Amino acid sequence: MKSKRIAISIFFTSFLLVATSSGHTQTACTASYGKGPNMFSLATGSPGELGLLKALGEAFAKKHNTTLCWVKAGTGESMQLLKDKKVDMIMVHAPAAEKKAVEDGWAIKRELIGSNEFYIVGPPNDPAGIKKAKTAAEAYTLIANSQSKFFSRGDNSGTHSKEKGLWKSAGITAEGQAWYQQTGLGMGQTLNVASEKGFYTLADRGTYLAMKKTLALEILVEGEKSLLNVYHVIEVSQAKWPKVNAAGAKAFADFMVAAETQKTISGFGVEKYGAPLFFPDAGKPE
Repeated sequence: MKSKRIAISIFFTSFLLVATSSGHTQTACTASYGKGPNMFSLATGSPGELGLLKALGEAFAKKHNTTLCWVKAGTGESMQLLKDKKVDMIMVHAPAAEKKAVEDGWAIKRELIGSNEFYIVGPPNDPAGIKKAKTAAEAYTLIANSQSKFFSRGDNSGTHSKEKGLWKSAGITAEGQAWYQQTGLGMGQTLNVASEKGFYTLADRGTYLAMKKTLALEILVEGEKSLLNVYHVIEVSQAKWPKVNAAGAKAFADFMVAAETQKTISGFGVEKYGAPLFFPDAGKPE
């Protein structure tokens, strides 16, 4: 009898979490932080994979007695999930697409929370000679002219979006070229494949630094304005979808720009990797 009571209790608790979460179709959680009765969902990629969201989500859940459901998805997929009413908010890094989503009315309250940068990485022997490039566009031109192998994520992520913009700024059509290949994989997997094959690729600072010791890839181009990588949190419009957990999303957005949270972001990764993976940017002009 006791085991039945336990089973009923577990079932009721699980039901309560779902019942008190947002009213839209809930996407399965990759991970959950906190054990509070009010659940809200957030889709993101690298910040979740690198552990930043876990650190922030657990602190937020404790403070607000809630449960944060992380849905692992790259920027393109995250934005589609928000548009399809499958998550309450997203943490993404594709500014042009984000601004259009707000202009179109289905996304609101785009808040700058932090940044890092993109690196163009490649084999130590640097066959295209991009280390001498003064800009990312120049580096891409050298890669194309030498027909050196380049791996693209090809997954509609924020990194893929940035990469396509860099090819465009260089005036180069890379797709369809024999030296240009798409992995269709996430950042970590793409870095691993590029390392094994000796290809160039574009990587975000956080993922590269977290994996640096296992990679046969060096940072060859960095610190250039076009390689800035900014992150925002964006909420879904309650006017469009009244059942969204707007209160949970708003509370988390406010939490992300608070001074204490920004301090956590500034120190994240230092102890483990020797350098921060992200930089706090809340309140700064874009």
